[in-house]
Amino acid sequence: MYMNLDRITIDPEIMPGQPCIRGLRIPVPIILRLLAKGKTISNILEDYPELEEEDIKQALSFASWATTEKTIAVTA
Repeated sequence: MYMNLDRITIDPEIMPGQPCIRGLRIPVPIILRLLAKGKTISNILEDYPELEEEDIKQALSFASWATTEKTIAVTA
């Protein structure tokens, strides 16, 4: 499955290499935390007017991809 993540950028000069939205200083983890706390896409767009709805959707897609690409050891 092809996943378009053209809005997610990683630049060592911006937010020490964290994945960000379109080169802005808005890291993907910030978007994810806001969503996890119950903020809606509309709320986030109001708080960050430089973002677009597709930015938030790609942040979620990136998180999904990133968590499936790593193996996490679980110990009992």
